[in-house]
Amino acid sequence: MSQTAKWYVIHTYSGYEDKVRQNIEKVVENRKLHEQIQEVYIPKEHVTEIIDGKKKEFDRKVFPGYVLVKMIYTDDSWAVVRNTRGVTGFVGPGSKPTPLSDKEVASMGINAKPVIEVNYQVGDLIRVSGTNMDGLTGIVKNIDLENEQVEVLISMFGQETPTIVALHQVEKLD
Repeated sequence: MSQTAKWYVIHTYSGYEDKVRQNIEKVVENRKLHEQIQEVYIPKEHVTEIIDGKKKEFDRKVFPGYVLVKMIYTDDSWAVVRNTRGVTGFVGPGSKPTPLSDKEVASMGINAKPVIEVNYQVGDLIRVSGTNMDGLTGIVKNIDLENEQVEVLISMFGQETPTIVALHQVEKLD
């Protein structure tokens, strides 16, 4: 038996991830198992969705139906996690949990950058709002999610003029 805590993946019923985390944390607290079960984590990414000029921010689970648990693998820690309501089992061959490698843990998105999604793409017809160009329409030329900007070709005085505005200042036209 290893005395070093490792990360394991547990499978849960979809939508029960938060409840499973809370239940495991409660048992750890009640039974004073902090040494054995050290952390319970649900990988999430922060998403900013911009639809028709309206900004909506929320956290989205990166791996729905899965929860990570950092623990020292013993019969007791295994039983606590395995018998938690909503847990369907550990990820690994047979009934033996397989710990994640350091590389896998590093790629789990623990410190992931926020994600931004928009409902328009290059070539779409949009209307600008919230700027001194309110109401003007144009074609999306480039979307820069990193800097939260969109380049739009707006027809002014008979010629196409490239203009850069914030992602939330454009609204897709159907």
